[in-house]
Amino acid sequence: MRINFDEQEKILTLKIEEEIDHHMAGNLRREADYEIQRRNPKRVILDFNNVVFMDSAGIGMVIGRYKIASMIGAKLEMRNVKENIKKIFEMTGVLKIIPIIEEEKENEKIV
Repeated sequence: MRINFDEQEKILTLKIEEEIDHHMAGNLRREADYEIQRRNPKRVILDFNNVVFMDSAGIGMVIGRYKIASMIGAKLEMRNVKENIKKIFEMTGVLKIIPIIEEEKENEKIV
């Protein structure tokens, strides 16, 4: 699994590659937590554009990053979520606390 980080104007984007399963979630958690705490962003965006599979470990990873972001006062959002993964988020209630954003909202500046 690979994860790429991009930060612009206190917005940290985590571009997740491939799949999020039990074997990959641990490394993803560690890398994401380190970058979130180190960069102290106002917003954290999980970009799922290249994620083709996610299991329950992925849900735990997302909820955990929500908690880490909340602890530093940042907002967590998701984008480019494929329909099969979106259904998992809907069924588990994740979308009630973590929104999926559209591109135009992502490009808005933080005031």
